[in-house]
Formats: sequence, structure tokens, C-alpha cells
Amino acid sequence: MSTSVAVRLVLASQSPARRKLLQAAGIEPDVLVSGVDESQVVSDQAEDLCLELARLKAQAVRDRLRPSPDERTLVLGCDSVLAFDGEILGKPDDAADATRRWQRMRGRSGVLHTGHCLLDVTHESRAEAVASTTVHFADISDDEIAAYVATGEPLAVAGAFTIDGLGGAFLTGIEGDPGTVVGLSLPLLRRLLAEVELSIVDLWTKIAPGGQEIEHLG
Repeated sequence: MSTSVAVRLVLASQSPARRKLLQAAGIEPDVLVSGVDESQVVSDQAEDLCLELARLKAQAVRDRLRPSPDERTLVLGCDSVLAFDGEILGKPDDAADATRRWQRMRGRSGVLHTGHCLLDVTHESRAEAVASTTVHFADISDDEIAAYVATGEPLAVAGAFTIDGLGGAFLTGIEGDPGTVVGLSLPLLRRLLAEVELSIVDLWTKIAPGGQEIEHLG
């Protein structure tokens, strides 16, 4: 499946955590924010909701691209939601909402769903799927909740928590891929790439100590 043609991955997300996850895995994406109004999609199924939003984000970015004939262009859209106690939770509305959520979630568990939509712009094909990971929340105190919400971190993320930031201290464990909770599952991305007849190694970039790019490995 390896290709000698340069492969460009465009990440249709403003999430620094998703970009950082790709970079740590040897992939340097271009970033183009979709601008999709997430409120336009309504569903009572968490998996359907996050996948439809991921699809809309990827399609919005694809429509703004002018691919080069010298490279193969891919667009990756992702969206995450938390299924908890029969509700679908995206980003909190405000600090009070984040506080109320944590007061309910502490000592309990939820399932973080992340939809992935990979568009092969060059070959006009699509591969998509949802990754799901169970998250167990610590039974944290009111003071810890107040301090965490005051940092602003939970206001910017689905479910009002992170695993790779301050919120990681307030989780007791997960069942599944931690990348799903960050917002992008690398094992799932590998499978989606295989569906469009690419290998994840085609996206690798060799990085020298200090972050200097040496050469493309694909």
C-alpha cells in the first residue's frame, strides 16, 4: 500500500490536542478549521452525532481546497461527544454548566465517542468510523471541581474534561484507546487509511532532535 507520491493530510479541526497527537506519531498535518455550526446537527445517538459532525467538518474543508496534482490530498474530520447517564454531552455552555456536569460525573463512568471521517480528495473516496472509550471519573471534591473549572480547560472540550491535561488527574482509568479521549484514535486512523489503500507510514515525516524536519518517509 505504500506510495511514492507525497501525501498531504489536512486536519479539519482547531484542536491543538489532535494536532499534537498526530505530530507525536510522526505526522505533520496542515490545519484548516471547518467553521461548521455544530448546532445544526441533532441526534439522540452519540455515535451518529459525532460521525455526522466529523463528516460535515471534513466536507467543508474539502470544498475549500485546491489539491495539487503532485500530491495526494486527504482531509480528516473528527468530533467527540460524551455519552453519560442517557445524555449526549459536547462542550459545556459555561462554567456553571461544567460545574454541574462534574458534580454528576464524579465517581461514575461515561463513554467518550469520537467520529472520524477521512476523505481522499484525490481519488474521491471516503472512509469513516467511530471509536469509543469508557472513562471512569474520580470522586473529586467540590473544591477540586471549582479549581478545575476556574482554569477554563473543561469549557473548551467535549464532556468537560481532558485526559492529556489538568483533567487527567481526575480520571481513575479508561477502557479503550486513550487517543479517542484526546480526540483522535491513531489505531482507527490506520484502519481508515488502509480502506483508501494507504499505509500510515506514508504520512510519517522523519524528525531530527529539536524538531527539524529532515525528509518525508512516505
